[in-house]
Amino acid sequence: MNFLRGVMGGPSAGPQPSGADTIQKLCDRVASSTLLDDRRDAVRALKSLSKKYRLEVGIQAMEHLIHVLQTDRSDSEIIGYALDTLYNVISNDLEEEEQEENSAKQVDDLGSQFTEIFIKQQENVTLLLTLVEEFDFHVRWPGVKLLTSLLKQQGPQVQQIILVSPMGVSRLMDLLADSREVIRNDGVLLLQQLTKSNAAIQKIVAFENAFERLLDIITEEGNSDGGIVVEDCLLLLQNLLKNNNSNQNFFKEGSYIQRMKPWFEVGDDNCGWSAQKVTNLHLMLQLVRVLVSPTNPPGATSSCQKAMFHCGLLQQLCTILMATGVPADILTETINTVSEVIRGCQTNQDYFASVNAPSNPPRPAIVVLLMSMVNERQPFVLRCAVLYCFQCFLYKNQKGQGEIVSTLLPSTIDATGNSVSAGQLLCGGLFSTDSLSNWCAAVALAHALQENATLKEQLLRVQLATSIGNPPVSLLQQCTNILSQGDKIDRRGSKVQTRVGLLMLLCTWLSNCSIAVTHFLHNPANVPFLTGQIAENLGEEEQLVQGLCALLLGISIYYNDNSLENYRKEKLKQLIEKRIGRENFIEKLGFISKHELYSRAAQKPQPSFSSPDQMMFDHEFTKLVKELEGVISKAIYKSSEEDKKEEEVKKTLEQHDNIVTHYKKVIREQDQELEELKQQINTLTSQNEQLQATVTQQVSQIQQHKDQYNLLKVQLGKDTQHHNSHGDTLQMNGIQTEEVSKLKEELEEWKNKHELLQGQLKEKDSVIEKLSSSQLEMGTTEQASQISKFSGLEHNNELQKELEMLRSQIQLQSAEISKLQMENQKLQAMNATADPVLGDSGATAATSSELEGRLEQEIKELKSEVKALCEEKESLKQQLDSSSSTVAILQDEKSKLQREVAESKKEQDDLLVLLADQDQKISALKTKLKDLGVPVEDEDDTESGDQGDEDEDGDEEEQDENAVVCYHEN
Repeated sequence: MNFLRGVMGGPSAGPQPSGADTIQKLCDRVASSTLLDDRRDAVRALKSLSKKYRLEVGIQAMEHLIHVLQTDRSDSEIIGYALDTLYNVISNDLEEEEQEENSAKQVDDLGSQFTEIFIKQQENVTLLLTLVEEFDFHVRWPGVKLLTSLLKQQGPQVQQIILVSPMGVSRLMDLLADSREVIRNDGVLLLQQLTKSNAAIQKIVAFENAFERLLDIITEEGNSDGGIVVEDCLLLLQNLLKNNNSNQNFFKEGSYIQRMKPWFEVGDDNCGWSAQKVTNLHLMLQLVRVLVSPTNPPGATSSCQKAMFHCGLLQQLCTILMATGVPADILTETINTVSEVIRGCQTNQDYFASVNAPSNPPRPAIVVLLMSMVNERQPFVLRCAVLYCFQCFLYKNQKGQGEIVSTLLPSTIDATGNSVSAGQLLCGGLFSTDSLSNWCAAVALAHALQENATLKEQLLRVQLATSIGNPPVSLLQQCTNILSQGDKIDRRGSKVQTRVGLLMLLCTWLSNCSIAVTHFLHNPANVPFLTGQIAENLGEEEQLVQGLCALLLGISIYYNDNSLENYRKEKLKQLIEKRIGRENFIEKLGFISKHELYSRAAQKPQPSFSSPDQMMFDHEFTKLVKELEGVISKAIYKSSEEDKKEEEVKKTLEQHDNIVTHYKKVIREQDQELEELKQQINTLTSQNEQLQATVTQQVSQIQQHKDQYNLLKVQLGKDTQHHNSHGDTLQMNGIQTEEVSKLKEELEEWKNKHELLQGQLKEKDSVIEKLSSSQLEMGTTEQASQISKFSGLEHNNELQKELEMLRSQIQLQSAEISKLQMENQKLQAMNATADPVLGDSGATAATSSELEGRLEQEIKELKSEVKALCEEKESLKQQLDSSSSTVAILQDEKSKLQREVAESKKEQDDLLVLLADQDQKISALKTKLKDLGVPVEDEDDTESGDQGDEDEDGDEEEQDENAVVCYHEN
């Protein structure tokens, strides 16, 4: 400890040791001390010296510090000191004083060299990853900073070590979930360095749920209003998504695009934007552009564009575009972002065309943007952004191209002049005195004609009024006039720029349009002007104009239909041969592709120029030059015979194209007919399904009725089977003793009932006699009762009521008596024909009549049920007939149902036959009972039959047994 006090600056009598000596002693102390406290103090001292004596500490102490990290992991304090010391040695983040003393190159070399020494042993990086997993703040935070510094110094090497380390990237992803903001924020910086230019690590980080965590952090920090943490998260997101198609697809499919919409919700008050907010919003816009960049695969870009429209992100960007008070750089980047979101996507382009600026009266956003493009007071970067937006709006958008060109046609120009159209703004910029406006308007108009031959022909109709009193001239003629007077007109900016813009417009206009070539050649001054420009020997600036004139003349030859006698292909070639020379012409044509600005414009669609003087070429025009340069060179050297053959081939191809077009039209008409037929089929199918459902319902109802009918038939069959089985038993086996006893019991029951009826009949006879006598008495005493009123009115009323009741009873009983008398007559008739062996014929007749009454009642019930079934059958038949008449398709079903109804009718006829058979069997059963001689008592009809009843019981049993024996013998 005394030694450390001396090292740390305590008073001493001798000379002070140098820094190198002190560091050496401290390193020895770290290496040799057995006490942890001594080693900890020595490492703390090295940490304090590491900033001032970076080189010495790095050379002498690095090995000892790494050993401490390996052996003293149980003590978080010494581990933290060691990590801080290594960070000070390796990091290049020095203080200002040290930056003044040391050059930047030396500092970079020193940090890189120490990093190389540290990572030479890959175990050191693995050890550092293990320490980063520790939750202790004094270990984790220095470890994160040290690992970040290593990645800054030797990024690819450290990335490879972490990539091959087990769970290396996953350990670092846990830093984003740390509740301590310092570690979480430094973890974001660490992942920024880790994911730079390494697609494999980018994929791992993305699939470790990085998008979700980073977007959560951005939301927690306040989106665009957040601090520098939001900026760091956005930079990390850019690293993960830029040029990584896999992560872009994962970002889109994870519905993370929808979570970007709140970033661009800007309030009405846009004054006083902080620098951090501007930076954050700028990075957010760049992140959107990463997802829809033209360099991405077309399918991925298109899906992201559609997702941005459906979630409302494009609408939000257009709101910022039309808002007031937005900073210029944010507005410029927003225009560029909207451009790439709508580029090549018809839905987004249509929406953008419908956006109006909040002005009075409202104007389309395209018109407002074009006003900024042709306004020379606007910033150069903003004008370039508007041009890019207009180009993206017209890219693969024939509908938008037609709308722009239609604003130039005579039939659609607003005669009142109240509103300014896009076409008028383009013409105004094309003929203004500002060269940059000329170039931008020419390029914009060329994009309106790109790959659209119909609009190229329509644009020939545009007429311009140059001055009062002079006849109007065509737009094509006016462009050539300005081109030929280029040096005579006083312009602001580069005169070459205006001529280049007009030549690009004319080349685009005339390419693949023979009618436009004919109009161009019809002006006798155009060809001499072009040949004169090409033949002259001008400076380097004019060489570009010469090359474009050669290209325009070559287009006039290649797309010439020989309709003008003086400017046929062969004559133009002879003119080039005489005045220019073929080799010279091809050399001048090659000036275009050899120009530096041409190569720069061919790299990407967005026009990005450092100054207005560099705006010479458009990206789409470079594609046209690449396509035409070779074919024009070949066309110049072709003979007339080869031209004739080529024309014949072209005619053949045109005929073939006409045939193909005709068949396409036929196919299109057939497709329409097929669609109509499909619709009809769908309609008929739906109707058929409805009818099928109706038939199914009716069939189910019919089946229910059939089931009810079968159930009734089964019940009737059981009753019939009961009677049939009883008769069959008698015929096959004779009358058994049990069956005879049953018959006796039934006869006893009928006897009892007969006695009851006889008693009731006697009572009713007596009542009738009483009533008749009372009526006579009432008739004789009526006058007396009227004279002698003292007998009382109340008694008379009661007698009258009783008389009415008796009369009603007499009527009912007389009806019953008549019924019983009829039954008695039937029984007497049966008794007259009965066998005398049966004994008492009255009782037998009563019993038989009762059985017949029951059978008749059951038969009536069965007949009523059969009648009901017949009625149901008729109703079902009517329903079936009405349903079958609705559609002819169901005729088969109807015939089946009719057959079923016929079968049911047959079954009913069989049932009636069965009932008739039953009646016969019942009558046969009665006859057999009579023939069997079963004894029957005489008590039911006469009173004399009551005597001697008991004496005859034994004789009746003997007669029963004899009857049975006789039956068997028979």
